[in-house]
Amino acid sequence: MTVSGIDRLHSQLSKLEDMFPGYLTEIVEGSIVMNPVRPFHGRTIRKVSTDLEAQLAPVWELVSDVAFPFDDANEFCPDIAVIPAEVEAENRSSYSPDLIEFVAEVVSPESIRRDYEIKPRWYASRAIANYVILDPLRGHAVTMWNPGPDGYRGRDTIPYGPDLTVDSPLGKVTIPTGRLPVDAKAPHQS
Repeated sequence: MTVSGIDRLHSQLSKLEDMFPGYLTEIVEGSIVMNPVRPFHGRTIRKVSTDLEAQLAPVWELVSDVAFPFDDANEFCPDIAVIPAEVEAENRSSYSPDLIEFVAEVVSPESIRRDYEIKPRWYASRAIANYVILDPLRGHAVTMWNPGPDGYRGRDTIPYGPDLTVDSPLGKVTIPTGRLPVDAKAPHQS
């Protein structure tokens, strides 16, 4: 796909987001994917964002639902990404994924495969040191670290309850998981 093709696709995404409020829109493996945003999803993002922002040094800024084009077929809008504050201040609609220092996704019923299988490969391929999956369906967090060309080499699953501390390029960041919502009706709970 050419640069103008990418621009056209990004323009289409922007129009779709305007036409369907309440949906998150991304390009995944060459397809435009739209997911409804659920209350637990939004509440998890708000709580974790508030906790992380209080811990970030002034040189970092948190962004949410901003486009990061990885290649012609994959443009992700992470639920939470931390990038340099000076770049965030440019207030663009998309940024290079190479700027991401920490990324987190909140799982919804429609995003399970993307969050657990597809995105870890892409995030690791760009050497993003830490990827955290927050899963209200299963009531746990998954931390991934030590990125390599085929994905993350380190992975831990922690049930919601205790604080989750991640040793990242940003320093140690703590996510209190005990107050994150859990969907008791989710069919995928473990």
